[in-house]
Amino acid sequence: MVNYRRNLVPGGTYFFTVTLQDRSSRLLVEHIGPLRAAFREVKRKHPFHIDAIAILPEHLHTIWTLPEGDADYPGRWRAIKSAFTHAVVKSGVAVVRNEKGEYALWQRRYWEHTIVDEDDFRHHVDYIHSNPVKHGWVKQAADWPHSSFHQYVKQGILPPDWAGCAKEGKFGE
Repeated sequence: MVNYRRNLVPGGTYFFTVTLQDRSSRLLVEHIGPLRAAFREVKRKHPFHIDAIAILPEHLHTIWTLPEGDADYPGRWRAIKSAFTHAVVKSGVAVVRNEKGEYALWQRRYWEHTIVDEDDFRHHVDYIHSNPVKHGWVKQAADWPHSSFHQYVKQGILPPDWAGCAKEGKFGE
């Protein structure tokens, strides 16, 4: 078995793709409130900055910047996944358990990429904001409600009619 090692850079900026096991699920957008609450809870206890995010029905893409001297994004992901899972189970959503008795809601692994420079950052932000269009959920980025695109428009970084033009590349799907 390959021993996968994460690139843990204290204070680093990372792109992530995190996916539910059931790729036909709509759970993330149908239960957006508990997902946002899970992020808020973890950010309160273990601060980090969300630079960009798009939450789709069964997966999400995000860019985080961690505090100086802190590289523990795996711990944050464990806590977010756990908090969301427990919240949806508590709300009555039936979630199967695996052979170990663990809830089998999320894919165990996730894609992570360390952002290396401003160009890489912009490229991944574009990818995130264009992802709902790529998957056919909407015609333009502005139509997807679960995206930081709207913050980028409000801050004057992107125009409201931005269409997105993410380049091809490895983005964790």
